[in-house]
Amino acid sequence: MRITRDIDFVPTEDKGASVAIGNFDGVHLGHQAVIDLARRDDAPLGVLTFEPHPREVFHPDAPPFRLMSAETRAHRLEKIGVERLYELPFTTAISELTDRDFADHILRDCLGVKHVVVGKDFRFGKGRTGTAETLAQYGKEMGFEVTIAPMLRVASGEASSTAIRQALSEGNPRAAADMLGHWHRIDGPVIQGDQRGRDLGYPTANMSIDGLHPPKFGVYAVLVDVLSGPHAGQYQGAASIGVRPTFGVNSANCETYIFDFAGDLYGAHLSVALVDYLRSEEQFDGLEALITQMDADCAKAREILADV
Repeated sequence: MRITRDIDFVPTEDKGASVAIGNFDGVHLGHQAVIDLARRDDAPLGVLTFEPHPREVFHPDAPPFRLMSAETRAHRLEKIGVERLYELPFTTAISELTDRDFADHILRDCLGVKHVVVGKDFRFGKGRTGTAETLAQYGKEMGFEVTIAPMLRVASGEASSTAIRQALSEGNPRAAADMLGHWHRIDGPVIQGDQRGRDLGYPTANMSIDGLHPPKFGVYAVLVDVLSGPHAGQYQGAASIGVRPTFGVNSANCETYIFDFAGDLYGAHLSVALVDYLRSEEQFDGLEALITQMDADCAKAREILADV
């Protein structure tokens, strides 16, 4: 997959794609359905998205809401077959473009799109004045096809990033996975922790969740992909997400204990998939009570993951 971030200098060979447009936070089943409609035999499959997310620009003080980082999103898009990723920098100048100017300058002049797919709730242009129907009319005038994708419903309801965030906030990662089409994952490098886990007999790989929508704090059964380093591979484990109240630590992170693993993971990139929520975060009176609970957590996680 080739990634273009300078929209004013798009190589000729990267123009003329069939492009799905959206933020694609989570790359859930609804997003995948939109992207699937952009697949054509006569044009590369492309995605036009924005970085940073417009919501981060317009509401910089809002709580973290993203389901995945830009890097993780790109990896997921490549995995489902996207050939061209146009990661448009969301600047003040871009936000001031009218809907017509966006279609004319970005889609026609800069990208030379052959075909565009958007969801029926798509809005674009200054003040969000443009709609999917508006874009279809511009396409007729400017020489590109437009397909409007319907909303996708799954067993848990309408697949949307908002609904996925709600499921994660409620400690229901299986409902989130039903809408995502894959386990919700926390990706990133292993960072230096306090190394208390070693003393407890449960060494953990610590990862930051800064900038991401926090799942419900507590303990999860997880699948772990070590993506880099000598220990690369797939594992099972249990992860604690939260602020570690027993130790008085208030900065939220993800601590993962990998079953039957021995090795140094500092600096390695991990992808931790949340499978099931085991219990809420608790403050324990002492280390003995904490270790007893961790023993029970890991036994329960192994039981759950045996059927995954």
